[in-house]
Amino acid sequence: MPREAEPPSEPRSSDAMMAALYDDLRRIAHRERWNAGQPATMQTTVVLHESYLKLHNRSDWKSREHFLGTVALTMRHVLVDAARARMTAKRGGDAGMLPLDAADAVAAGEVDDQALVRLGEAMRALAELDPQLARVVDCRYFAGMSDAETAKLMGVSDRTIRRWWIQARAWIHSEIAAD
Repeated sequence: MPREAEPPSEPRSSDAMMAALYDDLRRIAHRERWNAGQPATMQTTVVLHESYLKLHNRSDWKSREHFLGTVALTMRHVLVDAARARMTAKRGGDAGMLPLDAADAVAAGEVDDQALVRLGEAMRALAELDPQLARVVDCRYFAGMSDAETAKLMGVSDRTIRRWWIQARAWIHSEIAAD
């Protein structure tokens, strides 16, 4: 009697996860590159591959959502670092102050380099204040995950994610507007 084949286990290495989710990751990178306000300065493939280079040695992925959430955070870092580098080259390195409506531009996805750097700083501060709220922003805004996907990743209900998403957006808005 032939032995039944075992179902394949979910890939765990970065290489396997990248190969399995490349189309999703490319879509996320394209959207984030466009939202960063400078779509011509950094190609989608560059964002994706820079993120991969930062993660390629890991092999402890618990799930698809865990991998996508981490890649989203890494993409945010890549984009913010690139914006900082462009600002340094253009303006001598000072980010300066943002007008009050810059927080609205971030929320609407119409982000220039200066606003993207401020968003990165606000996210860093939010992560220190409340890591769960920062994780929700990474999943929802940067990875484009739904409430259900984010809830599954974080082990909470959809309703909790919606509440945290509202709190996080309000906090980021006030943080960016305060400067």
